Amino acid sequence: MGKKTIKAGLLGMGTVGSGVLKILEINGEQVNRRAGASIEIKKILVRDLQRERPVKVDRQLLTTDPKEILDDPEIDVIVEMIGGVEDSRKFIEEALQHKKFVITANKDLMATAGVELLLLAQEQGRNIYYEASVGGGIPLIRPLKHSLGANKIIRLMGIINGTTNYILTKMSLENMAFETALAEAQARGFAEQDPASDLEGKDAAYKLCILAGLAFSSRVRFEDIYVQGINNISKRDVFYARELGFAIKLLAIGEETDKGLALRVHPTLIPLNHPLAAVYYENNALFVVGNAVGEVMFYGLGAGSMPTGSSVVADLIDVARNINHQVENGIMEIDFQTKNIVSMGELLSAFYLRLQAIDEPGVFASLATTFGAENVSLDMILQKRSVEGTAEIVLVTHAVEEKYFNLALGKIQKFPAIKKINSVLRVIER
Repeated sequence: MGKKTIKAGLLGMGTVGSGVLKILEINGEQVNRRAGASIEIKKILVRDLQRERPVKVDRQLLTTDPKEILDDPEIDVIVEMIGGVEDSRKFIEEALQHKKFVITANKDLMATAGVELLLLAQEQGRNIYYEASVGGGIPLIRPLKHSLGANKIIRLMGIINGTTNYILTKMSLENMAFETALAEAQARGFAEQDPASDLEGKDAAYKLCILAGLAFSSRVRFEDIYVQGINNISKRDVFYARELGFAIKLLAIGEETDKGLALRVHPTLIPLNHPLAAVYYENNALFVVGNAVGEVMFYGLGAGSMPTGSSVVADLIDVARNINHQVENGIMEIDFQTKNIVSMGELLSAFYLRLQAIDEPGVFASLATTFGAENVSLDMILQKRSVEGTAEIVLVTHAVEEKYFNLALGKIQKFPAIKKINSVLRVIER
């Protein structure tokens, strides 16, 4: 006989926690029916008992003492939504040791300590559910673990940070300056007051750790990923990219090659006819290529109270069904193996280069000769009107191993006629 009521303890009641409570309030009957049991929130850990909440909550449920949740034998599952790594890891370890299931929305924790925590979960006969850790309300973890399980994933490529996508969209569609777009994103709640993790690409890299691990059945560390942010993207780059038939997006890319895994996060020129080029503002999307299914794309809001809360509640339904029916309690992640990581220099890519040069005869010929000497062929070249004897040149290469492009670029930087290298960006070829 299964449990009629599954009792949960929430660690945190911020943006995501409020969304969870709201969803259980408005969709509770449907959630309980799908769970096969009544889901009851028994206790909620908060920092301030007196703070006003965006949703109504019985104050008797609130506590500032995590032990009231972790040590309560009646609580079947804890939902960790406090963020950070140290405290959240300690709470999750305690919960597992008390034989509780765990749900988390914590990407940083799962990217850096997920395997160790999942090993502990297996030892305790429990599991960790983390759909909400990547992509907000977009289902990504389940499809990679189950729906696409029959495929060898060849490539995944995604826009998985809403802050940077909002900024780049504003720069592209509204000709907005980077600083102005960032300020607007912060004012609208799409960017943190300290946006460094987003702008530098770290947030997307943590998410890629999780997604690439599942896609390629591999243990992926943050240090395995090449990371470059969007801080140096200018309106001129966005304008020229569009003129050349591209959009600039911060892409998280994972591929499995004959040499190993190629993992990187960086701003990229992507053709305007590619589905990811039409992902605007705070929306996220993941484009996946499998050897059986072909190309599929998952799209939607990648953050926010209700979208992320939706993923957490879906995990609650799975936990309830697991407890009562043992529908799924396998932990595939602990069987993943470490694979070789391919260096950036060995990867094939096309490149966008914007530079300033003295407007004199022979500059184009010198550029072409130097690139040619390293087997780098040019695809497109733009030269804008000379201003005070300085010409702005934009060129796009064909795909080449990155080390050869860098060799050519090193030589070009030494040319007396080259005044400044403004931008170097990678390009997804048409």
